[in-house]
Amino acid sequence: MKMAQCGRKSRRRSHAWFGVLSTLCLLNLAGSLAAADWSQWRGPGRDGVALEPLPEKLPDTPTVVWRKAIGHGYAAPVVAGGKLVFLDDSGGLETARCLDAASGHELWSVAVGENYTDEFEPGPRCTPLIDGDRVYVQTCRGEFHCLAMVDGATRWRFNFSDYGTVWIPDKGGGSGAASRRGNAGSPVIDGDHIIVQIGSAEGACLGAFDKRTGKLIWKSQNDLTTYSSLVIGTLARRRQVISATCDGLLAVAPEDGALLWRVPFKTGANRNALTPILGDDTVTFASHTTGLQCQRIVPAGVDSSALKPVEAWYNRQLKINLATPVAVGGHLYGQGENRNFICVDRATGKLAWSQPGFGEVTSTIASGKLLLALSDRGEALLLRANPEKYDEIGRFQACGKSFSHPALADGVLYVRDSRELVAWKLR
Repeated sequence: MKMAQCGRKSRRRSHAWFGVLSTLCLLNLAGSLAAADWSQWRGPGRDGVALEPLPEKLPDTPTVVWRKAIGHGYAAPVVAGGKLVFLDDSGGLETARCLDAASGHELWSVAVGENYTDEFEPGPRCTPLIDGDRVYVQTCRGEFHCLAMVDGATRWRFNFSDYGTVWIPDKGGGSGAASRRGNAGSPVIDGDHIIVQIGSAEGACLGAFDKRTGKLIWKSQNDLTTYSSLVIGTLARRRQVISATCDGLLAVAPEDGALLWRVPFKTGANRNALTPILGDDTVTFASHTTGLQCQRIVPAGVDSSALKPVEAWYNRQLKINLATPVAVGGHLYGQGENRNFICVDRATGKLAWSQPGFGEVTSTIASGKLLLALSDRGEALLLRANPEKYDEIGRFQACGKSFSHPALADGVLYVRDSRELVAWKLR
């Protein structure tokens, strides 16, 4: 009898300790999610998905943590380890700036290249990438720098012209994209390498470098590059780097740059701006002339290392131009054409619904079943990811006119326009 009572007490103590440990684990998880960094283009997974929760509702009067006057540019801010890095135009030079993310106080700034301007706006367009104690920045004209996070000192650098890229001064011509209108596509980290879209027709469309030393590891393909950013993922059990170039979609092996597959197509003015969206062995992509398409990547035959793309579906009416949708469940949400915000079935490519009243560019962040969208008018909108209808929870004016993607880190939304950078506390 006493043994049975001791056993029950022991089990109760075990259950109590289990509850304490579970609570601690949940608190630790919540803490890690709350402090999630936004260190690269479109966030931790380069897919617009935040690793921290969005608020269930917006405050009636959101709190401005700080605001800072800045120069022109479209390059999005990135945040990691309590520091924020962005690029702007300063006295005719593209300049990298590092701020204390909590206060907005500038820690350092360094000019990284000659400024570029056209009829839209002067200044940099490529989002930086923070990796540990380094940050990688790229100018419109193809100057690439690895900077020390501590003080902005250059650790290594190169220019795209070193690999045969030629700047095309005719902005109205159609022979190039990034080499004509400025480099906007952000590089990607893969282990010890950083992979860059160089855009040289001399065998260096893409190049992989040792991320610490700058040593060239490989170069691959002859395509000119567009404004799209690289993504890395595993499709058909093969890890690969996917790029949208002036000649279509392609994938290469990250270890040596070998071509894995290609989907050729041409678009007006070579304007491929979206980031490829990866799914279960699929790549979804759109342009302003070809529409929205989904390619399924499958083994090419008996040799499982050989791959080929097979068209899963093609919606030629959904001609998405400048902003990449986010995937939530079985649907895509984001900017459509004709100034609409749209929801698309990922399995079929069919339009589920379309909401008018938006501008040309709407950047979208997803977390769980919630969406945070920043319109080009500078309005921040909190939405439910509802495949049945447009479902808005609230909105507020976050900044002025903006074509820049926001960053979300530790409950703070960082947005920029052509005049200032603003930090808004959301929770």
